[in-house]
Amino acid sequence: MKPFSLPKDFLLGSATSATQIEGGDRNNTWYRWCAAGHIKDGSSCLRAADHWNRVEEDLKLLTATHQRTYRMSLEWSRIEPEAGVFSDEALAHYRRELTLLIANGLRPLVTLHHFSIPLWFADLGGFLNADSVVYFERYVRRVVEALGDLVQDYVTLNEPNVYATNGYYFGIWPPGIRDFRKTLKVCRNLIRCHLTAYALIHSLREDHQFEGPTRVGAAHNLIVFEPFSRSLPDRLAAKLADHLFQGAMVEAFTTGRLLPPLGFSVPGGRPLETAATSAATTAAAAAASSRSSSEAPGRRRYSDFMGINYYSRAGVHGKNFSFEPLPGTPRNDLGWEIYPEGLKKLCRWSHHRHRHRHQIPLPIWITENGTCDAADAFRLQFIYNHLKMISELIEEGIPIERYYHWSLLDNFEWLEGESGPFGLYAVDFNTQERTLRKSGVFYADLCLNQGVTASIIEKWAKLGWGQSTTKNL
Repeated sequence: MKPFSLPKDFLLGSATSATQIEGGDRNNTWYRWCAAGHIKDGSSCLRAADHWNRVEEDLKLLTATHQRTYRMSLEWSRIEPEAGVFSDEALAHYRRELTLLIANGLRPLVTLHHFSIPLWFADLGGFLNADSVVYFERYVRRVVEALGDLVQDYVTLNEPNVYATNGYYFGIWPPGIRDFRKTLKVCRNLIRCHLTAYALIHSLREDHQFEGPTRVGAAHNLIVFEPFSRSLPDRLAAKLADHLFQGAMVEAFTTGRLLPPLGFSVPGGRPLETAATSAATTAAAAAASSRSSSEAPGRRRYSDFMGINYYSRAGVHGKNFSFEPLPGTPRNDLGWEIYPEGLKKLCRWSHHRHRHRHQIPLPIWITENGTCDAADAFRLQFIYNHLKMISELIEEGIPIERYYHWSLLDNFEWLEGESGPFGLYAVDFNTQERTLRKSGVFYADLCLNQGVTASIIEKWAKLGWGQSTTKNL
C-alpha cells in the first residue's frame, strides 16, 4: 500500500436501496418474486435488514464511520400504495429520515427507482405500458413537492440497463419476460421517464424556491467488456456488448438522443420526445448555473452528473454472445472478477465521451462500488485499490466528486437473497444485529483522513491486512 489523498470537498459515503434493507413491504414486485420461489437461498425481501424500524440505529452506523454522504432510495410502493393514492405516513417517515441525516452532517442522494415497482403499476404492464412515463411523473412530482426542500441531489433510475436486461431479456428478475423487442420498449420508456423527471425536478425545485443547486442524474451500471480471445468474432462481440448494454443508454440519458437499436436521432436533431418536452427548456435554464464555460452554447443535457456503478469486467464470446470472467483472474464470492483498473477505463471513457465528444462536461459520481466477501478477506484491499484509482484519476483532471461504497450493511441481494454480503457492517438477519467488519474500520479510517495516510498503512500492516485473498480460477 502507498499513501494517497482525496480533495477536501470529495464526498465519501455508502449506498443502500429501500427494497434491500427496509423489510415489511408486501406491495412491490420483488416481494411477489420472492413468494414465487425465485430466490436462491429461499429468503425474502419481506425481512431484509429491518431498516424501516431501525432508522436511528443505522444512522449511527454512518456517523460512526465518518461518512459525509448517504445514497438511499424511496420505495415507490410505500409512497403510492394504490394508483393515485399517496401515503402521508410513508412520506413523513422518509422526511424524518432525511431530516436526521442532514442534522448529522450527511448529504442525502435520493434514488427514485431502484428495481422495484408497486404491484398496481406492475399489473398495468409496468414500464412496458406506454403511459408509464405519466405514472412515474406523478410519483416524482409528489415526492419532490413533499421532500424537495430537503433533497438537492437525485438519481432518477438505478441501473436502467440492468433492470431492462434482467427483467425482460434474460427473464431472471420480475416480471420474468424473455423478449428482445420488449426489452427495447422498456429501455425507451425508462429513457422517457428519466428525461421527464430531469425536467420536472429542476422546475419544481425552482418554482418552490427550494434552497441549493439541483443535481439530477442516473446511476449507470458500467462493465468493462473485453474479448475473451483476440479472435475477430470475440472482438466484435465485445464492442457490440459495450454499445448495447451501456453506450446507447448513457447517450440517451445524457443527451436525449437515441442510437440504434433503441432508435435513431439525426445528429443535431430534436431529442427523444417525452411528456415533459415542454419543460425541457425550463430544466436547461435551471441547470445552466452549474454548467462550465467549456460547454457548447445551446447544447442540451439531461444529466447534471454521470453516476457510475462499477463492479467488474466480463469476457465476451462472439460465437454465442455469452459472457464469463477472464481465466486466471481474482474473483469475489459471486464469481465476479475484481478488476480495479476497470474503474479508470470507464471514468476516462465517460469523461472523453461527454467533454470532448458532446461538449457536455459532467462530473462523475461513483454511485456504487463494492464486493461480495463473506469472510471479509479482500474487501479492505478492494476499497483501497479502487479509491487509489480515483485519486489518480483526479490528479489527471478527471472530475470525480463522490464515492458511495456498496453497501453500508448486508442486505437482501436480489436473487442471492441473504447470501450475498456486501456490507461494511455484517447483519445477522435472525437477530438483526449489526457488526462493523474490519474492512469497515478501514473505510472509517479512510473517511476520517480523506485518504490513506502513512500511519493508516502502518496500522493495518501490523494487523496483517495488506494482502488480498481472492479466489483465482
